[in-house]
Amino acid sequence: MMLTAIGIFFVFLLLGMPVAFAIGLSGFSFFLMADLPMTILVQKSISASQSFTMLAIPLFILAGNLMNSCGITKRLMRFCNACTGHMRGNIGQVSCLLSTLMGGVSGSAVADAAMQCRILGPEMLRLGYSKGWSAAINGLSGLIVATIPPSMGLIIYGTVGEVSIGRLFMAGWVPGILMCVLLMLAVSWSAKRKNYKPEFEKPAPLSEVWKSFISSIWAIMFPVLLIVLIRFGIMSPTESGSFACAYALFVGIVIHKELTKEALMQTLRDSVKDITVITIILAFSGVFGYGVVYDGITITIASALTSITSNPTILLGIVIVFLMICGCFMETTVIALILTPILLPVVQSVGVDPVVFGMIMMTTVTFGVMTPPVGTALYTCSDIMGCSIEETFKEGWPFYVAVVAVVAFMVFFPDAVLWLPNLVYGAGG
Repeated sequence: MMLTAIGIFFVFLLLGMPVAFAIGLSGFSFFLMADLPMTILVQKSISASQSFTMLAIPLFILAGNLMNSCGITKRLMRFCNACTGHMRGNIGQVSCLLSTLMGGVSGSAVADAAMQCRILGPEMLRLGYSKGWSAAINGLSGLIVATIPPSMGLIIYGTVGEVSIGRLFMAGWVPGILMCVLLMLAVSWSAKRKNYKPEFEKPAPLSEVWKSFISSIWAIMFPVLLIVLIRFGIMSPTESGSFACAYALFVGIVIHKELTKEALMQTLRDSVKDITVITIILAFSGVFGYGVVYDGITITIASALTSITSNPTILLGIVIVFLMICGCFMETTVIALILTPILLPVVQSVGVDPVVFGMIMMTTVTFGVMTPPVGTALYTCSDIMGCSIEETFKEGWPFYVAVVAVVAFMVFFPDAVLWLPNLVYGAGG
C-alpha cells in the first residue's frame, strides 16, 4: 500500500503540485487504503511539527535572514575579495569563500546560491565571465552550506535518525573546507583555460586583509560560538537557534547599526513565508513517515539492498546513485525527512557510521539542487544570470567533478570525516 502511496506522490509531483501537498495527499491516500483511524493522521501531523529539536530550523532561518539584513554579507564579501583578488577567476573564488563563511549564517544551499548570483553576478559579467560559468560556480559553491554548520539538512537528519547533531556539526567542517578548496582549484583551472584574468596583479596588502577581517569578525565568530556552546552543554541545538536570533539582532542594531525598523519588518515577513513552507512539509512528512514504518518498507528495502551486497563501499555507491536521482526530482528537506528512516538502518547494518552517512547523504541530495531536470538552484541561478540550464550545466562540469570528489572522499576515508567529532566528543560519543 505504501508503494502505491509513493507512486501517487510522484504523480502529483509530475503534475506540478507543490511538494508539501503532494506529501500530504499521498500520506492521506495511504491511510484510506490501510483503513487506519484518521485520528492517527492528525496526531502524526501535529507531533512532527511540534518537535523541540525541529524548532531549531525556523530559528536558524530567521537568524540567517536577520544577518543578511544587517550588513554581514557585504562585509564577508569584502574580506573574501581581499583574500582572492589576485587569483584567476577571482570573483568565482570569492563565491567559494563566501559560501564557506556563510554556511554558519544561511544554512540553505538554494538561498545562498540565489543570493550570490544577485550580489556577485553583475560583477562577474562586468569582468567578462560567461553567464553559464558564473551561474554554475555560484550554484555549486552554495552546496558548501550543506556541511558547514548550522546546516538545516543536518538538523533534520539528526532529528529523524536520532543522531547527535553536535557530532554532525563537527563532522561538517572537514568535507566543507575540502569542498571549498577543490572548488577553488576548479575555478583556477577553468579560469585559466577561459583566460579570466585576476582583478589585481598582486595580493592585497596584509593590512587590507586584516582590516576586512576585523570588519567581518562578528560573522566569522558565529559558527565557532555555536560549536562551543553546543559542545560544552551550555545550549542545545534548538537553544543555539534562539541565541543565533539574539546574536543577529545585537549585531544588526548595536554593532553595525544597519538593521532599521523597516528592514526588520521585511525580514520578519520573509522569514514567516520561509518557515511556513518548511513547517507544512514537516507536518505532512510525519504522516508519510508513519506509513513507511507501518507498511514495513524499511525492512523490505534493507533486505533487498543487503541481498545485493554486504560490502559497505558498494552499498554506499548504490545508495548514493539512488539519492542523486531523488535529488533531481525532490527537495532536500523532503528527502531527508522521508528517506533517513529508510536508508539509515540499511547502511548501519553493514557497519557505516551514522555521522558519516549523514554527511554523505546531505551532500549528495543537496547536489541534486544543481542537477537537471528539476534542480531548483540550477533553474534559479540560470534565470538570475540570464542563461539556459544547458549552458550552466555544460560550463560547470569542473565544479560538478569537484563535488563528486568530496563525496568519494567521504566514502573511502570515513575516519577523516569522524576526526573532529571524535576529537571533540570522543570516539563513539
